[in-house]
Formats: sequence, C-alpha cells, structure tokens
Amino acid sequence: MFTPNNSIDKCNLMLDLSAHRQSALANNVSNIDTPGYVRKDIDFSQYLSNMNSPLETELSQKMGASAISLEQGSQVIDPIQEVVEMHKNSIMYKTAVKRMTMVFKTMKTVLGVGGGG
Repeated sequence: MFTPNNSIDKCNLMLDLSAHRQSALANNVSNIDTPGYVRKDIDFSQYLSNMNSPLETELSQKMGASAISLEQGSQVIDPIQEVVEMHKNSIMYKTAVKRMTMVFKTMKTVLGVGGGG
C-alpha cells in the first residue's frame, strides 16, 4: 500500500544510512596507515530486506550484505575494496534520491488533479 509518509521515511532512512556509510568508508581510506585502526562499515542489507517494493527487494538480493564484518585488533584495509564499496554506496544513494523524487512527483500529481483549478 502506498503511503507518502512511509515512502518518505524509507527514502530518508536510505539517504541517512548512505551518508553515514560514505563517512565510514572515507575514514577507512584516510586511516589506512594508522596503527591499530579497525575498519568500520554500515550494513544496511538488514534495512533493505524489510522494505516492500520489488526494486528494494531486488537491490537487497543483488547487493547482499554491504558490510565486511569488523574484527578487533589490526586489520589490513584494501583501498581498492573500499573504493568498490564507495561506488556501491553511491548507487544506493542515487536510488534513494530517485525514489524520493518519484514520491514527490506522485504527491504533486495527486494534489494537481484534485485542485480543480
């Protein structure tokens, strides 16, 4: 069932998670030579699997878990893998922006149809 608030909240969550993940991935790259630094990431596959649109479900299945499990102690950070994850994150962000745009266009259309003007 389409409810604007629900769709806006979902998009907002995806945008927030993407922004936090981008920050975590950037910190990993900037701390690549920092002794004792532990790689950080945000796994939002758990959030995507709870969403109900076919696109969200398909993205969740195709992208899988976005986080590499964190290990305590020293961990080698692969800069190439970090860039790959940043690109995946960019796709998620763009998808959320497109979805938010569609929600607003739908709301605008509904308001325009019922305006009588």
